[in-house]
Amino acid sequence: MRILVTGATGTVGRHVVRELIDAGADVRALTRDPRRAGLPARTEAVTGDLTRPGDLRDALKGVERLYLFPEPDTAREVMALAGEAGVRRVVVLSSGAVTAGYDTSYHLPVERAAEESGLEWTHVRPGEFAMNHVALWGPPIRTERVVRHPYPDLESRPVHERDIADMAVTALLADGHTGRAYAVDGPAPLTLREQVRAIAAALGEEIRFDEVTPEEAREHYLRQGGFAAENADMLLGFTDYEGNPVDPEQDEDPGADPGTGTGTGTDTDTDTDTAGSSAPCFPAATATGRPARPFAAWARDHVDDFR
Repeated sequence: MRILVTGATGTVGRHVVRELIDAGADVRALTRDPRRAGLPARTEAVTGDLTRPGDLRDALKGVERLYLFPEPDTAREVMALAGEAGVRRVVVLSSGAVTAGYDTSYHLPVERAAEESGLEWTHVRPGEFAMNHVALWGPPIRTERVVRHPYPDLESRPVHERDIADMAVTALLADGHTGRAYAVDGPAPLTLREQVRAIAAALGEEIRFDEVTPEEAREHYLRQGGFAAENADMLLGFTDYEGNPVDPEQDEDPGADPGTGTGTGTDTDTDTDTAGSSAPCFPAATATGRPARPFAAWARDHVDDFR
């Protein structure tokens, strides 16, 4: 059975490739530059880009199952090509923001394209990626051993990227998951202060938590650049998921990450229907049979990112 993994060099995609290889699957990985992909030796790496669907014609030949990274502008064309190529099953990397009702323009259109394709489909909806902490907190921790944020007591459930990959691989390889969405979250809510303490424990060094205003935090993120600057307004409550202005001081849940559904009071671990999607949503552990990895384990796995 041949499986095509798109987004194969991404945070989750790399783990999906490795787990499929370990399971004995025939894996083809779509990447912009196979020479620099650094994928396992038994992976067939092919050149392609989801923003150019024509790239997938050759990559889809002989493929039975597809792991789909979200690219809303081309999702319908990609799904049409997959159907023409004889693909039978697609597993979509989506977002808990769909379950929470925040996402109507990015992940939701990809889900709908899969649902309307005629293929077997499953959606994987992670909440807050723990890896976001490397982009947001990594620079100040590495240089100053400090985290600056307005809301030290804000709770979230950061999820280990390997838990997301576990759910995707389960849906790709095992039957019984068609027509379902699975919420993937960390095992327990932790305040941001507690998350900083977990990283400090992994480092074996103290990390200071400086409580700052939302405006001050935004300035720090903008100076950092990259992911922090690109997402500063949404992450700090100045805009919603769709980019509409919001006053963080008037928000009932200030500082929550609307892109993940965490900190919003929305329980993504229950069986519920999602507006705009036909998929009932279940906890990932009901499919994988494994509890989510604790944040402390993620911090130990990524301690070198904070040194």
